[in-house]
Amino acid sequence: MTRLQANLVLLLAAAIWGGGFVAQATAMDKIGPFWFVGLRFAIAAVAVLPFALMEARRSSAPAGSRGWLSFALVGLALFGGAITQQIGLLTTTVTNSSFLTGLYVVFVPVISVFALRRYPHWIVWPAAAMSLTGIFLLSGGQLANLTPGDILSIVCAFFWGVQIILAGLFVTSSGRPLALSLTQFSVCALVCLLIAPFVETFSMEAVISAGREILYVGVVSSGLAFVLQVIGQRYTTAPQAAIFLSSEALFGGLLGALLLGETLPPLGYLGCAVIFSAMLIVEMVPELTRKTPPQAAT
Repeated sequence: MTRLQANLVLLLAAAIWGGGFVAQATAMDKIGPFWFVGLRFAIAAVAVLPFALMEARRSSAPAGSRGWLSFALVGLALFGGAITQQIGLLTTTVTNSSFLTGLYVVFVPVISVFALRRYPHWIVWPAAAMSLTGIFLLSGGQLANLTPGDILSIVCAFFWGVQIILAGLFVTSSGRPLALSLTQFSVCALVCLLIAPFVETFSMEAVISAGREILYVGVVSSGLAFVLQVIGQRYTTAPQAAIFLSSEALFGGLLGALLLGETLPPLGYLGCAVIFSAMLIVEMVPELTRKTPPQAAT
């Protein structure tokens, strides 16, 4: 897979996640966040399981205990991001949540530099700033007084940044994207379902009522999109992946306007253009500035 193909895969994952924001928001009228996230990722794990088993049969070497522990660590980061985002949607809008979640486009390169001493291509920094600016414009150029949901969405962005970095590291070293996906889904589901009975009441009626949302985010937004993420990240860098994945804010804002009646401000259209420009820049500049090896004399 080429880097362009990988980034397009990540863009598709972002589009699916944008639709997931709408399903996540409407589900909060029917079911608590811990039960919702737990059931969501339990379904995702079941959906990915047969493909992970096929991958294991084709693999030349087992993942090993160290590999499984690494995958579980990604699952803990996934839990942190998923649950803070879901609780945040109780007290913020889809547009605000998608904007603030998009802050991981800034967190990823910063964490990469300070934690891993990995310095990305220089174009990532202005592209990240452009993406953040575009997401901000998408919100209308202003955020009113921050709600608890807004603050949780910022915390969520940090966890997503960690998850993107860890997923990129471990899928590259293991070459087992489906095993990683299965493990992170299972860990996230298990932690949520262990906590849920202590903080929320369980109602089968509520689960059935939110069934469409749970199935969509479980099978499509989680099972499919997160697999696309880890596959795409095998062939691109974490900072570039973060920029393409941040376009979920664009899709979330647009779908929130179309399906939930949330108003997309005039500045939002400018924000869409800025985000799209950032993606083109981060894709094209490294290729245009790459040094080509000198041709051998004939």
